[in-house]
This record gives sequence, C-alpha cells and structure tokens, in this order.
Amino acid sequence: MMRVFISGPYTLGDVAINVSKAMNIANDLINLGYAPFCPHLTHFLHINKPQKYEKWLELDIKFLEVCDVVLRIPGKSNGADLEVEYANKIGLPVFYSIDELLKFFKEKG
Repeated sequence: MMRVFISGPYTLGDVAINVSKAMNIANDLINLGYAPFCPHLTHFLHINKPQKYEKWLELDIKFLEVCDVVLRIPGKSNGADLEVEYANKIGLPVFYSIDELLKFFKEKG
C-alpha cells in the first residue's frame, strides 16, 4: 500500500476549511487503496496541547521521510512549500492532484 503524504495550506486562510479539505482528500485516498498521512490532523493535537509551529513542521518532515509520494493541495502555504522542497531533495515524486497521482501509478504498472 503506497504511503501518500498530504501537503497543503493549514495556517493561511481558514484553518477549519483547510483541515476539512485535507481530510476529504485523505478519505478519497483511503477509498482508492492508498495509505495517506494527513498532517492537518495534528490540528486536534494542537488544540489539546499547543506546540510551536516549527515543532509541527519538524514532525511533518519525519513522516515525509517514510512516505512514498507527496500530494500537494493547491493554495498558498509556506509549510507545504518547504515540504515539497524537501520531497524534491530526497527524491520523492510530488503530485498536484489525485488524477495525476493515479495516472503515474497506472503508467508505472
């Protein structure tokens, strides 16, 4: 089962809408047979016991390192841009839509 890191806006814009979008994408990926990692869900950990923004980014990078691909949700995001930059550095494919991801794996066989 391919592990997909979901990277996208969180703090810029409406946090609730950003988390909801990421959760919807995670559910779509689950239904397609992928194992998504949705860092937006740390929103609920943050509500319970806030951490510094940098701590969340540090944890995201640790999970990114064990994923197979990145799915970048559209929208302005400094954190997601850093995640994509890191993914490129370590050689992880980055996709910008579920359709693009599906096409890649279909062609790959």
